[in-house]
Amino acid sequence: AGVSISTVSAFLNGTATVSPSLTQRIEKAIQDIGYKRNAIARSLKIGTTHTIGLSVPHITNPFFTQVVSVIQQAFDRAGYAVMLFCTDEHLHNQDAQLRLLLDRMVDGMIVARVGEDATFKRIVDSSNVPFVLIDRLCEGIDVDAVVLDNRRAVREAISYLAGLGHRRIGFISGNSAISTMVERGDGYREALAAAGLPFEDDLIRLGDFHEGDGYRAAMQLLTLPNRPTALFSANNPMMVGAMKAIRDVGLSCPGDISAACFDDFAWADVFSPRLTTVAQPVEAIGEQAASLLLDRLRGRAPAEPRQLVLHGRLMVRNSCSPPKAA
Repeated sequence: AGVSISTVSAFLNGTATVSPSLTQRIEKAIQDIGYKRNAIARSLKIGTTHTIGLSVPHITNPFFTQVVSVIQQAFDRAGYAVMLFCTDEHLHNQDAQLRLLLDRMVDGMIVARVGEDATFKRIVDSSNVPFVLIDRLCEGIDVDAVVLDNRRAVREAISYLAGLGHRRIGFISGNSAISTMVERGDGYREALAAAGLPFEDDLIRLGDFHEGDGYRAAMQLLTLPNRPTALFSANNPMMVGAMKAIRDVGLSCPGDISAACFDDFAWADVFSPRLTTVAQPVEAIGEQAASLLLDRLRGRAPAEPRQLVLHGRLMVRNSCSPPKAA
């Protein structure tokens, strides 16, 4: 093109006005030689990659699928690319993926973490990039976070079932090392106490958030000598498994047993019966997480970490009814 490197740089980055004649020569040279920017070399020079790391436990879970979509759209508008990883609830996956993202020089991270892990804390503490936690908190890590008031949401759902007359309400929970499951379990206990109902260990079953776990847990509950009259699942994939178990033991919902779950999803309203769910504000979670991280990247955030606690909404449909005994 017969121009200096600085002129080409100004043209490509729009940092200065380049005359029409020089613009024409630069564009022709780029076309002739097939020039493409080396993003890695550029990142090393300017110290930023305009790339965000995003780590979630289940990409097939509709809740995380929707959150990922909202976050990606937000960063796309801001001029950032998103590198997505799925841990499948395995600690070793999480640790390896976070290290890989940091090696790729991402500018920041949004993470729905897996379990209580000292390695995760060390990675966050030793990193020089900002982190934002979504859905799940981690004790001892002071970073920005967007979470739901899980205790209140489950308390409302269980209180609804108790209000219909249910006295034995089965609870299919997830990994008890995760903050959301601890809070949802607390909400379950609080609702029982408020309704004057005893807490029974036999009515609790742990899963690992997958459909198969929900099926196994529901089968165990439904085959008890004194089975529950209602089931509540801590997430929607396990509820799908629970509904299959209800079918396989020859029960009807809600005639023989009521069913409700945490996390609303597109199919809930077309199920037969239509599922009662706790809906999380998915768009707000994704948008707020992106906003918190962008504030950090742009130097607009306060020194102290911010924790945003959002509220769910009980979506009452027709998968719940008073128990037959009532």
